[in-house]
Amino acid sequence: MKAVVCKNTELTFVDRPEPVPGRGQAVLDVLRCGICGSDLHALKHSDHWHELMDKSGYPGFMTSNDEVVLGHEFCGEVLEYGAGSAKKIAPGTRVCAVPIKRLGDRIDFVGLSQHSPGGFAERVVVEESVMFPVPNGLSTDLATLTEPLAVAWHAIRRGEVKHKDVAVVIGCGPVGLAVISLLKALGVRAIVASDFSPGRRKLAQECGADVVVDPATMSPFATGANYGFVGGVSDALDLAVSTIQKLEKLPVPWWHSWRVLEGLGLGPKKPIIFECVGLPGMLQRIIEGAPLFSRVVVVGVCMQSDRIEPAQAINKEIELRFSFGYTPLEFRDTLHMIADGKVACAPMITGVVGLQGVENAFAALGDPEKHAKIQIDPKSGATQPAIPATGGV
Repeated sequence: MKAVVCKNTELTFVDRPEPVPGRGQAVLDVLRCGICGSDLHALKHSDHWHELMDKSGYPGFMTSNDEVVLGHEFCGEVLEYGAGSAKKIAPGTRVCAVPIKRLGDRIDFVGLSQHSPGGFAERVVVEESVMFPVPNGLSTDLATLTEPLAVAWHAIRRGEVKHKDVAVVIGCGPVGLAVISLLKALGVRAIVASDFSPGRRKLAQECGADVVVDPATMSPFATGANYGFVGGVSDALDLAVSTIQKLEKLPVPWWHSWRVLEGLGLGPKKPIIFECVGLPGMLQRIIEGAPLFSRVVVVGVCMQSDRIEPAQAINKEIELRFSFGYTPLEFRDTLHMIADGKVACAPMITGVVGLQGVENAFAALGDPEKHAKIQIDPKSGATQPAIPATGGV
């Protein structure tokens, strides 16, 4: 079996033994596999990431000395099952699967562990219980976006986003674009997107952003006054006093009316900010620029230590939430949202390569003007990322 392995910060095209499924597992013929930002991190920062995962209670994460087949965003065709499996999905069916696999008495990350090879290969083993048929004749390339979009859907749910909210997305790489696509599908009031790259800003518009900002010339929070956000502490104090003065004109004690307004959720308006960059200093810049009472959902994975000034976040009552992964239900629901045509995610895909082009694809992803999401087609001989002339699969 042909595959690409990662070891000692290098990618190598190799022959590997055919995968053997265990009980409750299936072998998939990989049709497409996306390259994730996590794969880029794993190539260069696996030892540090291993330490962090070990401290978090997962000791099986890859190290730089391990020979690992990366790839956890895949769509494939069911080939065969392990002995004793339920076999509820017929062989030949296209499926997407949550990239986890039972390994003895623990669960392993497929594509981020040397013991559970991923989708940068012709075939991959998955757990049949988290395998979902591709519905409605959805194209393979769009179905392959299920995993990264599920990450975005989980982040949006962590942010408790409602239709009336205003969302600000910082960073329009694949993670930010996925968040924008699903915010649009949710029908939020307004989506403000921010990125230095003109190419990424264009993709953000295509994915559904209502306002697109170049942070070099304008703060993504500068439009806050249009939505009634509270800009500073003085504004919050003035709002408190003026609210009492207005409520005192009513024929009931003002505190009763205040409690009613709080119960109806009619307090100060606040944006929900998605940090999708993952670089040191980004959280502090958001704390400095964001309106009061902002809820910040951290989706970008920063692989370095960082510092924030808590007192400034306290002064503004900034709420920080961190988002990781998704549930199997969120994964399944995301697949069906894509298949139902609710998510404008096609612009995210900017290129396809074969297995022998994976190293070139990793290099190409360093240019935000050209690429966002590159997918691997193991049956293709393409060595440079480009959209096939025939379009999607």
